[in-house]
Amino acid sequence: MGFPGTWMTESESMVYRVVPKCACSTIGQIMFYSDHGEFFDGDIHDAQNGLHKWALDHSKDPITTRIQAHDTYAFTCVRNPYTRILSSFFDKICGIQRNGKRYRGNLVPLLIQKYGIEVGGDDGKQEFDQIKSFRRFLLFARDTIRWRRPMDPDIHWSAMSGHISTFIVNGGRYDNIFWTESFNDGMADVLKNVETRQKVDLKKIPRFNESEGHGPKRAHPVEDYFDDLSMHLVYEIYKKDFELFKYDFENPANKMPIGEIDLEEVHAKLGD
Repeated sequence: MGFPGTWMTESESMVYRVVPKCACSTIGQIMFYSDHGEFFDGDIHDAQNGLHKWALDHSKDPITTRIQAHDTYAFTCVRNPYTRILSSFFDKICGIQRNGKRYRGNLVPLLIQKYGIEVGGDDGKQEFDQIKSFRRFLLFARDTIRWRRPMDPDIHWSAMSGHISTFIVNGGRYDNIFWTESFNDGMADVLKNVETRQKVDLKKIPRFNESEGHGPKRAHPVEDYFDDLSMHLVYEIYKKDFELFKYDFENPANKMPIGEIDLEEVHAKLGD
C-alpha cells in the first residue's frame, strides 16, 4: 500500500502526512518555501515538482526510504471534527470548485435528489437553510463511512485517524502531531526540529486557504448546526478522532483541544 497522501521536501528535511481540511495547503507551501525560498505559484495540490508526493512515481522511492529509516522528521496536523465536517460541507458540497464546476460532478445532484439538500443554487450564492441542509449532509457522510453507500467515503470527510493510520501501519512513525487551532505553535515546533535550506519566518507566512471563497459563508455559530442527533452522528463517525486528538465532543462551541496528544497512544491504537 505504501504511503498515500504523504509529501516530503526535496531536501528530505521533513515528511508530512496530508490530512484534508487541516491546513494542508499552508503546510505544503511552507515545505516548498523551506527548500526554494519562494511559494509555489498556484494551489500546492497541483504542484508536480519542487515537492516529493506519493502520487508522483519518481517520489515513491525517496519517500519510502526516508520513512522506513525513521531519520526524517515526520509530522501531521489535525482539526476539530465539528469544524472540519462543517468546512467540508461549505467547500465541497455548497461551493464551486477551482475548475468552475461542482465537486465530483454528479455528487451534488445526487445529494439534492436522495437527501433533500439545498446548496444555494447553481452558483452557491443564494439564501438557503444551512442548518437543515448540513444535518442532511451529515446523514449522507455517515452512510458513506458506515456502509460505503451511496458511494465510498470522500477523503475530505473520512476520519482523520484513518488518514493518519496508513502511515503507521506501513512502517512510519510520527515525531509530531499538532492542532490546526494552534497552528503557529505546532509548525514552529516542527521547524525547530529540522534543518531547512531557506529560513522560514512563520509570522510572515500567509494562510493558503484554497477552499476559501468557494462556497457560501457560514451564517451561524458552529454549535447551531449540531443538535443532539447531529452530535450523535458526529461521534459515531469521529469517535477515534475526538479521543486520540483530545477534542471536546460534549461542546461543539469549543474548537480547542482539552488535553495533550499522546503519540504513544496514537501509534498503539492506529498501528493495528
